[in-house]
Amino acid sequence: MAYDAKLVQEVVSRVMAAVGPAGAADNTVPVGVSNRHIHLSTADLATLFGEGYELTPIKDLSQPGQFACKETLTIIGPSLRPIENVRVLGPVRKASQVEISRTDSFVLKVKPPVRESGDIVGSAPITIVGPKGVVTLKEGCIIANRHIHMSEEEGAAFGLADGDYVTVEANGERRTTFYDVQVRVNKAFRLEMHIDTDDANAAGIGNGARVKVIK
Repeated sequence: MAYDAKLVQEVVSRVMAAVGPAGAADNTVPVGVSNRHIHLSTADLATLFGEGYELTPIKDLSQPGQFACKETLTIIGPSLRPIENVRVLGPVRKASQVEISRTDSFVLKVKPPVRESGDIVGSAPITIVGPKGVVTLKEGCIIANRHIHMSEEEGAAFGLADGDYVTVEANGERRTTFYDVQVRVNKAFRLEMHIDTDDANAAGIGNGARVKVIK
């Protein structure tokens, strides 16, 4: 029988559609641990690094189009105890945002709300210090909520829609259940649950660990 590449591709497509995305069969998703980081607007980037400055990507992140940058900055809160070498993530955004952990907030003496990334209205103020200038945000400091990125295909396989909330079990060194985990579905996303360093340490898990979605 002659090799028919088109027929083989059709068979593979049918099999993949039946199986679904990796993880859907056993309701597990991989974990990505987010350390404190900064997103910058174009205007604030210019203030901190100089007019016309462009971010320098050094590593692609799990979500398409997102990347870690060479640039780091210092953040300061009311305690006046700085946290240095906070990584900038790209690309630039419409508004600057600083994401920290609850532990960081004790050092800085700020009171950031737990929010979805991008939801900064009424959030905590924070000062960012760069090599060329200083930016004081009246709002923009948050603790990112626990959330799971899914593509549209992955969301369908899990039976979940954008904005849903689920419970997640982590069977690490310290078995933990995470409640109220937001599901974020977008055609550009890739399957991954994002938690901060406090949550990861509490559960005894790290990057690449798999956790189970409980509907």
